[in-house]
Amino acid sequence: MSELQSMQTEAERIFESAADALSDDIVGRLGSTMGDGLMLLDQVSRSNLDKAIPLIDHLVETGDLERAANLVRVLGSAGDAISDDIVGRLGEMANSLMIIADRISRNENIHKLLDLLERDYMIEMLTSMCEAAASAKASHDAPSSGGMMGLLKTMKDPEVQQALQFMSKFSAGFKNS
Repeated sequence: MSELQSMQTEAERIFESAADALSDDIVGRLGSTMGDGLMLLDQVSRSNLDKAIPLIDHLVETGDLERAANLVRVLGSAGDAISDDIVGRLGEMANSLMIIADRISRNENIHKLLDLLERDYMIEMLTSMCEAAASAKASHDAPSSGGMMGLLKTMKDPEVQQALQFMSKFSAGFKNS
């Protein structure tokens, strides 16, 4: 029994030492911490955080949480990098684009041009003109010898005659309008 009594005596001394060591300030802080902990626990249970914890765990396991954090860091860096000067220039550019859009929407000639471009024959003609220009640029014929005989030889070509006839009608159309 002496061993039991010595353990009891030792336990009493530990409790007395602990009671002596606890000041009113320490007891107050301990009580405040316990109260804050209970309030936090109450908020967690009311906000259904227990349902979010498995989702957060899944995000951590798949690495999505780390990627999202990196994305937020990139966006934060981009926000830090944008200076007042850049914001001013972006504002000026947006203003200029709105002015251009306003001028285009008020211009009747733009509407007429768009109406013309909706017609099939205009599309075909523009396509033909582009193909003809590309063909002419791609062909590297040897220059003609010139003179009256070269001119007569060129005038006999049916394609040249069609082109001259088209240009004649085209210029007459400009004259009439």
